[in-house]
This record gives sequence, C-alpha cells and structure tokens, in this order.
Amino acid sequence: MAIDLAPHDDPEQDSPERHQVAQRSTLVSVAVNLVLTTVQVVVGVIAHSQALIADGIHSLSDLIADFVVLLANRHSHKEADEDHHYGHQRYETAASLVLGMLLLSVGVGMLWSAVNKLSDPDTIPKVQVMALYVALGALAAKELLFRYMLAAAERVRSSMLVANAWHARSDAASSLVVSLGIVGNLAGYPLLDPVAALIVGFMVSKMGWEFGWEALHDLMDRSASQDQIEQIGSLIRGTPGVQGLHDLRTRKMGDMILVDAHLEVDGHLTVQQGHDIAVQARLRVMQALPVLDVLTHLDPVEVRG
Repeated sequence: MAIDLAPHDDPEQDSPERHQVAQRSTLVSVAVNLVLTTVQVVVGVIAHSQALIADGIHSLSDLIADFVVLLANRHSHKEADEDHHYGHQRYETAASLVLGMLLLSVGVGMLWSAVNKLSDPDTIPKVQVMALYVALGALAAKELLFRYMLAAAERVRSSMLVANAWHARSDAASSLVVSLGIVGNLAGYPLLDPVAALIVGFMVSKMGWEFGWEALHDLMDRSASQDQIEQIGSLIRGTPGVQGLHDLRTRKMGDMILVDAHLEVDGHLTVQQGHDIAVQARLRVMQALPVLDVLTHLDPVEVRG
C-alpha cells in the first residue's frame, strides 16, 4: 500500500526565507566583485602585474557566478507544478555544477597564461607598488565577503550558497598568493608574479573540479549521507506500530532528501490503523531532517504474542 501525502511544512526549510537570504547575500557579492574586478584588472594592467590581472579575472568569474546563483535561486524556490512534481530544488544543484565548470575553465586559462609567461622570463616586467595595495585591499574584502556569505548559507542550509561562499574564499586565498607574488617581484624576483598567477590558476581549477564533481553526483540521484540514512531508519523503526523496516532508499533533491521505505506492520491491523502508523513515521522523519517527502509501502507481518 503506497501512501502519498502533501509535504509537511517545516519552519527551518522555509522557501521564502531561503530565497530572500540567497538574493540579499548574492547581491552584496555582486557589488563587491564588480568593484574588485574593475580595480584589479585596470591596476593590474597599469602596474604590469599578471598575478593581479589573474585575480581580477577570478573576481569576474565570481561576478558571473553570482548571476548564475541569482537565476537558480529565482527558480529553485518555486512550488511543484504539472511538469515538476517534486518542485524545483535541483536548480540549486545545477547551479553548483555550472559554478564548478566556470571555476575549472577559468583556472585552466590562468594556468595556460602563467606557463606562457614563465617560458619567456625576459618579458616579465617589474611590478609597480600600487598593485600590492590593491591586492591587500582585495584580500580583506574577499575574506569579509566569504564570512558573510557562509553565515547566510549555513543559516538556510543551502549547498548552492555554500559553494558560492567558498568561491569567495578561494578568491581570498588567491589574493593572498597574489600579494606574496607581487612582494617578491618588487624585491627583485620578477618570476614570482607569474608563479603567483600559476598557483592561483591551480587553486581555482581544483575547487572547480570538486564543486562540479559533487554536483554531478547529486544530479544522478546520489543517496543521502550514511549518518542521515541511519537516522531516518532509526526514526522510522522507533515509530509505535512499526515492527520492522526494509528497502530504505534515499536520493538527493537539491538540499532536500526524498525517501522510499517499506514498513512492516501487524497484518491484523485495519487499513486505517496502518495508514496512521505510516503517517506518524513520515512526520517524524520530516520534522527531524531536511526531507522533502517520504513514500511508504506497508508490508503485513505476523506479530507473535
């Protein structure tokens, strides 16, 4: 017997709040990255710093990523409709995949440019000191942006916003490397500027690969974590009237989880009694975990004594 019920409302999973927090934090990121991109690229060209230009391009990728997040956030909070019976939560996962691919492509481009510079060291110019001031300012701005965005993402439990926050942290780390490379160039070691650009490219590529790989797995119906699966099983087995549990399956739907389970109940119970047990088991799971829906099937068993 399959039981299909409307999703239970949970205050911690309030879609309007998630939408508002995502929009507000992303717009802040857009403003910061727009300023940083312009200043870093312009000063990088004037001050002859390839590393600062690379960091500016990284900020530009953040800016593009912010618009991807805004687009996904606009769609992911929509309710279920005729074409999307489970809602639109996977827009967030798709956005994370796009972010990963964007980071990977930008990182590979940085690596290519840095390698070309290192292959002809005589063409590397001396960097002007203004590049260092801009790099240090960018470092401070990106670190503050990361902390703000991560706090917002954790408050509404959004993997898409967490990915975007760590994208900002990667920029902060890259700005630190860029600052060190510029210092080295100013100290008489010109190779350190393109070396810094090379390191930034590697960092960006690595993070892009990790985000993209994780999102790809989620899009292919990856299960919930083992801890979550064990907790779901424990909650169902602990429901009064449930004699056993088997064929428990889960799959990710954005930041939410879909659950299928076979519940073993006393075969002598009425249909109404079995239904009530299944409803209680479902509500226990949805109140404790970020579960979008629980589909249950009742299997009658003989209860002794």
